[in-house]
Amino acid sequence: MNLRVLQEISLRYFLEVVRTGSVSAAAARLDVAPSAVSRQIARMERELDTLLFERQARGMTPNAAGELLAAHAKHMQQDVERVAGDILALRGLRHGHVRIVSTEGYASEFVPAAIARFRHHFSGIRFSLDVCSQQEIPQRIRDGSADIGVTLSLTSQRDIRVEVRVPAPVRAILAVDHSLAGRRDLSLRQLIAHPLALPSPDSTLRQLIDISCSRQQLHCEPAFTSRSIDALVGFASVGGGIAFCGELAIRDRLRWGRIVAVPLRDREMNERHFEVQTLAGRIMPDAAKAFIASIAEAAS
Repeated sequence: MNLRVLQEISLRYFLEVVRTGSVSAAAARLDVAPSAVSRQIARMERELDTLLFERQARGMTPNAAGELLAAHAKHMQQDVERVAGDILALRGLRHGHVRIVSTEGYASEFVPAAIARFRHHFSGIRFSLDVCSQQEIPQRIRDGSADIGVTLSLTSQRDIRVEVRVPAPVRAILAVDHSLAGRRDLSLRQLIAHPLALPSPDSTLRQLIDISCSRQQLHCEPAFTSRSIDALVGFASVGGGIAFCGELAIRDRLRWGRIVAVPLRDREMNERHFEVQTLAGRIMPDAAKAFIASIAEAAS
C-alpha cells in the first residue's frame, strides 16, 4: 500500500465524488475534465489496493473503505481550516471564511441581517450561504461542506452539536387589517374557514399543520401553496389569506407594520426549536465561534 497517494489533490477529487455522487458532477464542481477525476480515483484505488466506490448505473456510492477514507479526509480538511483560522486569529478577527447552510425561511432575512451586523464590526470575515432543506443541513455539516447550520429542529441529530437552541413556535401571519389580526391567540379550527397560504406538502411545517389538522379531524384546503416562505408571507401581507411562519424568520417585516404574527394554541404548532448546529467534536475557527455568539444574541 502506497500511502503517498493520500495527497491533497487526490483527496480533494475523491471527496468531491463522495459529495456529488458521480465523476461528471465532481468534475463540473472542480472545473476539470471528468477523465482527470477518474484517473485520480483509479490511482487511489490502485495504490491503496482496494475499491473505494460501488459503481452504479446512476452514479457512485462509497463502500465501507470509501466511507472510512472520506471521514479521514474530512477531518484532515477541517484541521487545516482550523489551523489556518488560528493563525489568522493571531491578528484578531480580521480574516476568515464562514460557510453557512440554512433553511429557506431564515436565509431570506435573518441570516443575511446577522451577517451584515457582524461584518459591520469585522469586515474582513467572508461568508457564503447555501439554502438547503431541513433534512439536508445535518449531512452538510457532517460532510464538512458547511461550518454552521441554521435550521428548525424537532429531534436531536447524530454527530451534531447544538450551539444555540430557542423555541420557535409557528405563528399565524395576517395582514394588519385582517378581521382576526387583533386576536390574542388563534387555533387552526378558527383559521380553516379563511383562505390559507401553506408551504408545499414535503416541508416539515406543512407536515406539522397536516398532523394537527388530522388529529383534530379538520379539513385543510389551501388557497395558495408555495415552497417559498417569502411568497406565502407576501400573499398574506396583501390580504390574500393567512400564512404560517416562525416570528424570528420575519422579524424585520413585522417591524414594517404590514403584517402581524398571532400565536397558535394548537399543541403541534408550539413544539419546534430554532437551532444553530455544528459538527460535534470539531474545534471551530474563531470567526465561526464569534458569529455563532452574534446569532445567539440576535435570536434571544
